[in-house]
Amino acid sequence: MDIDKLEKLIKLLKDNDLHEIEIEEKDSRIKVKSCADQQVIAQPQVSYKAAPVNREIEKEEEAEAEKTESEYKIIMSPMVGTFYRSPSPEAPFYVEEGQIINKGQVLCIVEAMKLMNEIEAEIKGKIVSILVENGQPVEYGEPLFEIAPT
Repeated sequence: MDIDKLEKLIKLLKDNDLHEIEIEEKDSRIKVKSCADQQVIAQPQVSYKAAPVNREIEKEEEAEAEKTESEYKIIMSPMVGTFYRSPSPEAPFYVEEGQIINKGQVLCIVEAMKLMNEIEAEIKGKIVSILVENGQPVEYGEPLFEIAPT
């Protein structure tokens, strides 16, 4: 770290009555903030470059990701809420792993603000995996089901 450069930044901050300055260069980032009691704090932040990865392993991982993407359809949560596999605690689950489903069939419910939202299958296929536990909170865009198209 260049102390002269840091001192110049602090002087620039004080002379121009600024509250914060951030400078980013190739391999480093410096953020200087002025506190309420007029003290100046400098936070050097060093960024590191990732080590080179074995290209063969990287290619295998990419191929596996493409295979997974093309092989299964992922049903995502369309909202934040609570995931339920059945319409009531004593009712059977809508679907089970390994079950063949039809397009438009109800897969689960996501409860949001006391509203029960039925999530339907977008395609005909086989449930490969259920990725969320019954009663678990889910986020928008969180994967719920993997379906193998038939």
